[in-house]
Amino acid sequence: MTDNNILEVKNLKKFYPIYGSIISGKITSYVQAVNDVSFNLRKKSTLGLVGESGCGKSTIGKSILLLVKPDKGKIILDGVNIADLNPKQLIKKRKDLQIIFQDPYSSLNPRWNVEQLVQEYLNINRIGTKKERGKRVRELLDIVGISKKWINKYPHEFSGGQRQRISIARALAQMPKVLICDEPVSALDVSIQAQILNLLIELKKEFQISYLFISHDLGVVRYISDYVAVMYLGKIVETADTRTLYEKPVHPYTRALMEAAKPPPSISGKKPEKIILKGDVPDPSNPPQGCFFHTRCNYKDSSCTKEYPPMVEVEKDHFVSCFKSGQFI
Repeated sequence: MTDNNILEVKNLKKFYPIYGSIISGKITSYVQAVNDVSFNLRKKSTLGLVGESGCGKSTIGKSILLLVKPDKGKIILDGVNIADLNPKQLIKKRKDLQIIFQDPYSSLNPRWNVEQLVQEYLNINRIGTKKERGKRVRELLDIVGISKKWINKYPHEFSGGQRQRISIARALAQMPKVLICDEPVSALDVSIQAQILNLLIELKKEFQISYLFISHDLGVVRYISDYVAVMYLGKIVETADTRTLYEKPVHPYTRALMEAAKPPPSISGKKPEKIILKGDVPDPSNPPQGCFFHTRCNYKDSSCTKEYPPMVEVEKDHFVSCFKSGQFI
């Protein structure tokens, strides 16, 4: 664990079993949701984790929180491998690690009002007196831009953006060191997305929080992230600081994502070179031999079908898993 990192994930694996039948109960294969993933989250920074739906982004977030138990790997939070902690030890460490879910409506108890929702952690851990907890709740609501006069309202009485602000206030109740944002703005209107993103940026600066920001939206990731990791079929294929990745993507998959996200020629003023992906994403329970991306890659050769390419540093702090990376530097 280096002094510059708050979180280190090493060789993380999470496979989900597929059963042949209810009667036999035999496992026939596994969905390889996260397959040997490693990355670091620096202090006071935001790592954007981007990729297509189903590539394993959310499973990584839930595995780090131990909401799902990883099959293998280390999750080192502030020098402690939390994957090895017993339940009692984990409860003490939970205050440093929280999550904001994609859908604020389903993540908020509809039977509780705002005060109960935000105060839950304080009550469970018996932090302060009843009066002090109430004061803390009002402070948190003020921080996220929710009026204190709405403290007795219920989730259904708020808009999507307001509910997400309440979710953020709840996550901040224990002032975590790391906040996992799992598609926190994908269910919101574009104008509201900007407000929530700006709020998260302000909170990061004010409270020195580190974010793992999970999203499939390249524009959102570019706006909020300091550096980015690109995932494909359970593996990270490229990482770099945000400016480098968006200006000089190397992996063919990353290049295809960037091309797909470009505005049309009538807006950009020039006709972009399109890289069109062929075929469908392979079955995660039976990934192809060699590079997982070779079935859709225009640059593959025989080496790509035999073994998985190692992650190599093509320039300072820019890592790519591709045998053809030299062609695109």
